Amino acid sequence: MTGRRTAVEALGLGIRHPRRANDPHLLADCSFRVPTGAVCGVVGPNGAGKSLLLSAAAGLVRPTEGRLTVLGQPSDSETMLADIAHVDQERSLYRQLKVAELLDSGRSLNARWDRARAQELLDLGRVPLTARAGTLSGGQRTLVRLALAHATTPRLLLLDEPLADLDPFVRRAVMGLLLADVADGDCTVLLSSHVLADLDEAADHLLLIDAGRVRLAGQTTELLAAHRYLGPADRMPDSAEPVELHGSASHGTALVRITDGPARPGDEYDHPTLEELVIAYVRSPRADSWLAPSMRPMPRTGLIAEPIA
Repeated sequence: MTGRRTAVEALGLGIRHPRRANDPHLLADCSFRVPTGAVCGVVGPNGAGKSLLLSAAAGLVRPTEGRLTVLGQPSDSETMLADIAHVDQERSLYRQLKVAELLDSGRSLNARWDRARAQELLDLGRVPLTARAGTLSGGQRTLVRLALAHATTPRLLLLDEPLADLDPFVRRAVMGLLLADVADGDCTVLLSSHVLADLDEAADHLLLIDAGRVRLAGQTTELLAAHRYLGPADRMPDSAEPVELHGSASHGTALVRITDGPARPGDEYDHPTLEELVIAYVRSPRADSWLAPSMRPMPRTGLIAEPIA
């Protein structure tokens, strides 16, 4: 991962409620980096801070502590707004406007507007251009909002639970289009979703947020390779850091993280699925958080950026 440019980077990021300064942080001490060209799944329980993080990256919420850098600029800078597209959970459109009129409005507001990119997504749901937004189904309205974002040719695409209203066939086709877009250019996608199966197929990076803090971050292959089930749980190698215990210590197994060396010679083990890994960290709040090297923030000294050890 060394040498890849950075799309989004947080260093000690904290956000408090603007009118409740004494309340706990909504986001606290978050540090990570998302490299350019990544498809990063943002996961976590309801209320964990996922939507807030995406809103901050879109410049809609200002950090109260630390730093959040987006496309090389502070997140509250207006210089990179034209390079960002944000699809939030509001599902809002001007209901009285026809789909064609919404596309015309998008074209007038965006210098890099690409109508063909919008049409690709609309065709997936057979969305008629002559229909008014208020008459469309929930899934069709979602496709219109995705089409408006996709057609701006963004360098950073922020998607907050965008696929929930889509049927499985359309959802898979939408993800295929977005992944092709990333592969063909320097677009980066941050995708919040509760459907971990979607992320398992689409995301190459993962960011787990729980209770406003980063619990796990890294390339998906990197995260899965570093975790395994070992047993019995009371005879773990020194290099194993426990995440979650299954069964008793003497007869059960444990999900562990091993990053400093191999397991015991002769040990047989299975790696968790991405869903199992996420659920284990959420169920085990006392387990140490972990940032894999691929998503650790870059140091600010020297001419060559290297991941922080």
